[in-house]
Amino acid sequence: MTKIALVTGATAGIGEAIAKMLAEENYQLIITGRRKDRLEKLANSLSVPTHILHFDVRNRQEVIDAIDSLPEAWQKIDVLVNNAGLAAGLASFEDGDMDNWDRMVDTNVKGLLYMSRTVVPLMIKHNTGHIINISSIAGKEVYALGNVYCATKHAVDALNRSMRIDLSKYPIKVSAINPGAVETEFSIVRFDGDEERAKKVYDGFENLVASDIAEAARFILSRPQHVNINDLTIMPTAQPSVGIVHKKS
Repeated sequence: MTKIALVTGATAGIGEAIAKMLAEENYQLIITGRRKDRLEKLANSLSVPTHILHFDVRNRQEVIDAIDSLPEAWQKIDVLVNNAGLAAGLASFEDGDMDNWDRMVDTNVKGLLYMSRTVVPLMIKHNTGHIINISSIAGKEVYALGNVYCATKHAVDALNRSMRIDLSKYPIKVSAINPGAVETEFSIVRFDGDEERAKKVYDGFENLVASDIAEAARFILSRPQHVNINDLTIMPTAQPSVGIVHKKS
């Protein structure tokens, strides 16, 4: 039986890698993001039927309208991957940029809430579903200058656990993947497009790449119905904890 998966933030990095993995697993795909040209490019590269939804997860009405717009054949969503998220800035709390704070809270927390709350009723209707929340090691530990980003990912960790309790009766699985340092556009976004500064984050050690996280998602989705992977933390070997990275001199 054909399954449908919805991936948020599919225009780059982990979201794009997960979408490609799901296509390999013959899922029909709903891909979302704010950059329509990238969504179209990804859709054209995939070998499975793909439906594009172009909206911003931070906007509650846009989320509702987008999901409501799905043709009936696309409404049986088996998998929701809440991948859309970002870090904005890196500053001591007293110097924090409140606009950056709003951007992170609106994307990482409220965006996940809006998407899940809108898609879950479709899963309940069909008595099946699996939500994978892409979080971060920052949801397990905190680090200097990461205050509000860490807070948002701790919120995702709490939501992941509470959603699993509330939704298990349907039954809907809820899982989380918590990566350490993954080289994507993450640091470029955090440093407002400064590619040189972003590159230095990953210099001197072998970081994770987006396909590593996609493979973790593949494993989670491959478990039989009676098995749920609650929580998976993935780190580079050189990064034993959030604030320690062993770099080559």
